[in-house]
Amino acid sequence: MKNFLLHSNPPAPVPISPDVPIPTASPAAEKPTSTAKLATRIDALTKEYVLKSETVRALRGVSFDVPQGDYVAIMGPSGSGKSTLLNMLGCLDQPTSGSLMLGKDNISLMTDDQLADIRSRRIGFVFQSYNLIQQLTVVENIQVPLYYQGLLGPKEYARAVDLAERVGLADRLDHRPNQLSGGQQQRVAIARSLVNDPYFILADEPTGNLDSVTTDEILALFDQLNGEGRTIILVTHEDDVAERARRIIRLKDGMLHSDEPVSDEQRQSARELQAAAALAVKNKQGLS
Repeated sequence: MKNFLLHSNPPAPVPISPDVPIPTASPAAEKPTSTAKLATRIDALTKEYVLKSETVRALRGVSFDVPQGDYVAIMGPSGSGKSTLLNMLGCLDQPTSGSLMLGKDNISLMTDDQLADIRSRRIGFVFQSYNLIQQLTVVENIQVPLYYQGLLGPKEYARAVDLAERVGLADRLDHRPNQLSGGQQQRVAIARSLVNDPYFILADEPTGNLDSVTTDEILALFDQLNGEGRTIILVTHEDDVAERARRIIRLKDGMLHSDEPVSDEQRQSARELQAAAALAVKNKQGLS
């Protein structure tokens, strides 16, 4: 993914639909239903690239909804269109045809400036490589999306501190990324993804660089956030990670191959297997 955090100056806000409030997490999440409000709707989405004289059809009419409070894992082999879809969901690219709705806004019709505004205000990103700014502290990194909105007052600082404490970094507020473990850096990234109270968290292989112990901790944090009503869209190639979600969407050859719910039994089994793997590592390292 392109890194939206590394512009030298914050973009000016771009007006979008004023009647669509940024949703907040509900005290207790309910399983999404067909009548639930939507975090995003994808309808007949296509994307074509022209490489030299050849047209590559990366997406071929993909359609699905993500209700608020859902937890979706997107999977697919190389060439399935997974990365292209990820870029669309992250407002980093626009479709050739079809629509992608965020609330009541059709982002497929937006300008680059409007897309940048959506990225900074309505989507929370968690990357495999963390994408933290090395010169900034934990609290400052969490505040980066607010910086691009011109919001850096005492209230925003307090919110960043609260989120750092929420993800278990109360004693690391003034640390910089090179003073943190991989798991701690990913916790900073998760806190950063929440600071703008987004429509959904878009997590791109968030456990790809983590060991079994830290993977279990990060996925437990996602479980907790989803249990509080946060919408999570997670891209992964690991079946056991995907089985922590409520739904698994699989892409193949640029098309929707399957969209299946994950049962409570499957989710619990995935948790237990990952917890066992984490415990085995701790025992081997003498940490338990």
